[in-house]
Amino acid sequence: MIRNESARIDPKRRATIDYKKKQFATPSYQQQDYPHRLNLYHVPPTAEIRLEDFEQWAIDRLRILAELETCSFRNKTPAETTEHIKPFLDKWLRLDANSSSAQGCTDTRLQDQRRKDHYSHFILRLAFSSTEDLRRRFTRVEGALFRLRFQTENARERQDFVASLSLDWEAVTDDEKRTLAQDLLNATPGLKKSDLEDGGWFKVDFEAVPELVEARRIFVKGGKAYVPSKEQMSIVLAGFHDRLEQGLELTARALPRLDEDDRLSPILNHLSNNFAIPDSTLADSDTALSGASINASSIDSLSAHFPLCMRNLHMTLRKNNHLKHFGRLQYTLFLKGLGLTMEDCLIFWRQSFKLITDETFNKEYRYNTRHSYGDVGGDAVRRGRGYSPFSCQKILTEHPPGSGESHGCPYRHFSVDNLTSLLQVTGVNDRDVLRGVKEDVDKKRFHIACNRVFEWTHKPEIRQVKDEGTWKTADLDTIVHPNTYFKRSYLLKRGLAGDSGQNQADNMEM
Repeated sequence: MIRNESARIDPKRRATIDYKKKQFATPSYQQQDYPHRLNLYHVPPTAEIRLEDFEQWAIDRLRILAELETCSFRNKTPAETTEHIKPFLDKWLRLDANSSSAQGCTDTRLQDQRRKDHYSHFILRLAFSSTEDLRRRFTRVEGALFRLRFQTENARERQDFVASLSLDWEAVTDDEKRTLAQDLLNATPGLKKSDLEDGGWFKVDFEAVPELVEARRIFVKGGKAYVPSKEQMSIVLAGFHDRLEQGLELTARALPRLDEDDRLSPILNHLSNNFAIPDSTLADSDTALSGASINASSIDSLSAHFPLCMRNLHMTLRKNNHLKHFGRLQYTLFLKGLGLTMEDCLIFWRQSFKLITDETFNKEYRYNTRHSYGDVGGDAVRRGRGYSPFSCQKILTEHPPGSGESHGCPYRHFSVDNLTSLLQVTGVNDRDVLRGVKEDVDKKRFHIACNRVFEWTHKPEIRQVKDEGTWKTADLDTIVHPNTYFKRSYLLKRGLAGDSGQNQADNMEM
């Protein structure tokens, strides 16, 4: 495997440095160089960065990891995953090869890209090392990201990167290769005699390449696995996983020291909470739909494009002529995100609350609607804009519904039987889809269940825009906001191809 050259500290040996000298010593920061696009993240960064960069870089990386995990949940092939994730990598975590610049790895642009990649990895280590579940998930998706980059790396630069590592392997001599030639040919699928003679071979402990041993793709003798050079990714990836797991355990032990830092703790807590599903907010441009008539009288017809959470609120409102406070708040902000004006929203609620008088409505409900739009109350900053529509992450994690309440996420807060009944009422009757939703809910992948339903209900339209090439891959990324669900559904069903404006990643604010 990969040797760890760091010196061990004897825990029984007392520190000989004067604590006063250590406390008041001038800190020394190191600006690191990045000769390779790939990185095993063995050395933590030590240079200073701005607090804004600390948060933003971590958010950008989290976007990538969330999309990779979604591809895994959807059982996408490696080729499909690479195609899906490429536009997001280019946008949020771009890493260009040395050959892309005449100056090579010394190019300032390449160094800045790799510095962001380096720092964002270690920032997320801090956020996701607190629990075993977070550490396991972080290791899995970071390994997937490293594998994708390793596979798509330029062959020459990949070999330079591997040569720079301290890999614990032993080259197979020509004499040993000739002696074991027949065994190597028989045990290695797809190996040609010319590859055996010309290609490089090395041997490692068989525990270092469990993937190759499990798949019976290599020859094992005397506890050593004979690996062709083309399979070196398995060894490098195993070393990456081992180092990352050890690093996360060490980080978890140091986490209590960060509790005293009021600047970083809220950021790290927010990042770890958003690992379940990325948070998202909508920009003003995302509320605009060309050709759409959005007013109090059109909500019933538009509800066919609503996600299940808002569809449930609308159906409950029409059935009972009333919603409780958090249901009204969640639905009001959603309607606001559609582009419904405050005046039309007041008309909509007044017409929906048929069982009360105008006096009661004005006294008990009018102010809350105006407050949500920022017309009254709030501080000077919020006034005039009001509150933002709730994202999926906010709906999932805040204010779970109680008895008689209808807000929240049905995929999380409903029983399986009630969820199935609601889906069937809204027209989802496919057994495979319902079975997939149940599996997603059992594994707490609520946003994946919602996206599964969306893809089934819009299957012909999605296929059409893909075949025509009118929508980019990023326009069909994972939905993490109810208003994004509505807008994408509306555009697909109305056949408005072209720039969908659905790339909610543009406006994600973790």
